[in-house]
Amino acid sequence: MHLDRAELRVVSLPLLKPFRTSFGVMTDKNFVLLRLFGEGLEGVAEGVMDLRPDFREETISGALALLQDTVLPAVLGHDWVNPEQLMRHLTGIRGNRMALATVEMAFWDLWSRSLGQPLSAVLGGVRDAVPVGVSLGIQASVEATVDSAVSHAEQGYRRIKLKIQPGWDVDVVRAVKAALPDTPVTVDANAAYSLANLNTLRELDTLGLDYIEQPLAWNDMRDHVKLQALMNTPLCLDECITTAQDARKALETAACRLVNIKVGRVGGHLEARRVHDVAAAFSAPVWCGGMLESGVGRAHNIHLATLENFTKPGDTSSSSRYWARDLIHEALETSGGMMPVPAGHGIGVTLDLPFLETITQQKFEVGPVRQPVAGR
Repeated sequence: MHLDRAELRVVSLPLLKPFRTSFGVMTDKNFVLLRLFGEGLEGVAEGVMDLRPDFREETISGALALLQDTVLPAVLGHDWVNPEQLMRHLTGIRGNRMALATVEMAFWDLWSRSLGQPLSAVLGGVRDAVPVGVSLGIQASVEATVDSAVSHAEQGYRRIKLKIQPGWDVDVVRAVKAALPDTPVTVDANAAYSLANLNTLRELDTLGLDYIEQPLAWNDMRDHVKLQALMNTPLCLDECITTAQDARKALETAACRLVNIKVGRVGGHLEARRVHDVAAAFSAPVWCGGMLESGVGRAHNIHLATLENFTKPGDTSSSSRYWARDLIHEALETSGGMMPVPAGHGIGVTLDLPFLETITQQKFEVGPVRQPVAGR
């Protein structure tokens, strides 16, 4: 597969309503969109790094510089047999998992289109629809949270996830569980707690949650080991897991009992599949997390979640929950708590280019680096 050129954009897609977590409030989703061109075909992916390094350490500005100056020039103008070969060529770049994932995911889309196959089939997926839950941001009141949770449960979503932070936790969880006693409910702290909050975490442990996601620091696996030993409720790690080795260490030391796989966080589909396989070896379920992706990233997530060990509902809920208008033509909507895998080759979605132009803040064309002519 010959890679001819690439296009990078910084896109700002307005949310239908603000989304609040322990990090703060988001009103627009700002992200890097990569279009990768080769042999008359196009592959596309979005980066999940933020404007600020609040989820992980990467940022949009830093990723743009690395992609333009280092990563894309290293792969454009060359032939690649498969994604494994392409990523081996980039092994000298340390960290920067989200930036590397953006290129790797776009190449997977391009490569599977060249094969005339859906990405799910090329990855080894086993289903044509994936179970879906919903993630609810911090609301204005407990009552508003309960109303939203009940509404989404009635729509068929198979898991309700509540964002929490110190001071917004036990009361809201208790109220939602009382309203939905038979619906799986989880909480996501986004690393907002420490062992100093042990009394609160132990109260959460009594409320019948399916799991508690990333309660402690984003880079502290050791304290998660201590906390899991004190809790009956399974812990799920997110920010702590960036590689299959991280997953192995977390499960081996009982820092958690299940893993949230975000394909952008772990560096792309190859590493996501390795994390999936490691978790399966420990009989630990996985589920596909989200980063408020547009339809491009959402489609990638759906295809990944077709792998066998994705047995917990993921975060790939309907696009219409987030956007008045998505940047793809296809509607990614759930039915009965299931999200169909987009039909077609690659990720199965196409860009709405006229609309994309209206939400593009910056655009860069990247071509292969010219090789010096011998003797000059």
